[in-house]
Amino acid sequence: METLLYDQNVELTTTQTMKALVYHGPGKKAWEDKPVPTIKAPTDAIVKIVKTTICGTDLHIMKGDVPTVTDGRIIGHEGVGIIEEVGKGVTNFKKGDHVIISCITSCGKCEYCKKGMYSHCEDGGWILGNLIDGTQAEFVRIPHADNSLYPIPAGADEEALVMLSDILPTGFECGVLNGQVKPGDTVAIVGAGPIGLAALLTAQFYSPAEIILIDMDENRLVVAKTFGATRTINSGAENTIDKIKSLTKGKGVDVAIEAVGVPATFELCQEIIAPGGHIANIGVHGKSVMLHLEKLWSQNVTITTRLVDTVTTPLLLKTVQSKKLQPNQLITHHFKLSDIVNAYETFGNAAREKALKVILTNE
Repeated sequence: METLLYDQNVELTTTQTMKALVYHGPGKKAWEDKPVPTIKAPTDAIVKIVKTTICGTDLHIMKGDVPTVTDGRIIGHEGVGIIEEVGKGVTNFKKGDHVIISCITSCGKCEYCKKGMYSHCEDGGWILGNLIDGTQAEFVRIPHADNSLYPIPAGADEEALVMLSDILPTGFECGVLNGQVKPGDTVAIVGAGPIGLAALLTAQFYSPAEIILIDMDENRLVVAKTFGATRTINSGAENTIDKIKSLTKGKGVDVAIEAVGVPATFELCQEIIAPGGHIANIGVHGKSVMLHLEKLWSQNVTITTRLVDTVTTPLLLKTVQSKKLQPNQLITHHFKLSDIVNAYETFGNAAREKALKVILTNE
């Protein structure tokens, strides 16, 4: 903090600054000085970031796929940290508490929150790194802190818990729960990136008979096998539709989870789904996709969309604490927070760098 002293022994404090990754339009980002956030509402908390990460959604932002993100926005919506300050209305947390930051901000009181649809909170939702400044910074302001932060148990692996901010609840809620995965099902997950792998890990809660991972990155498919995939298909090397049909005696899969967010992968899900099956979309789509109702109208197929609500975060935290779920398996690279531009280069070239999740540590 800089201070200026004047003659009458009056001390004036200048605005504190911090470093943050700032979006300046498609393909443009910079690690630069920004003001440290301050309490704006009694329900706010200021959190010092300890560890954060980069999401596939952040790559979509960088490509210009999310027009609500405007020039000057600090991006990022995941992380763990230590509370620096709380507003007068915050009752569940205090200065010094270690917390998981939810990617979804929720008041807990509005009509949507009372339905468990935190993603559509009337005073929140996915706003971090989207409509308000996010977590790829040294400090972040968290509105509605009581309902948007989760306490970290003593002795927990905080690095692993970064995965509870977004990817694990997203893969679980948008893919596994929306897809209604059941014992004995044949499940295809299209996309073996971090979100697809999170769906793979959590689908195993329900004992499906087969979990087939589909991707063009052979390294990620190898990783998927170690995470529990029963089969893998390299869609760049073989005809995926023919392979699925041969594996399922021509019927198709019971659940197809789309975990990429491009037209080709959504179309593939439509081609491989069995009658009565579920197509669960997770991917962030920046372009229109073709919906083949001329084929699907009579097939009793359910198609679901969802923005993660994070209502399952407490459940997932318990499974992590009991070692039934080990999200640190998803972490492949470590960087200092100040080296975030290079971290984006690594994460954006995942196939070349064999990257899944990167961890950025604020030192």
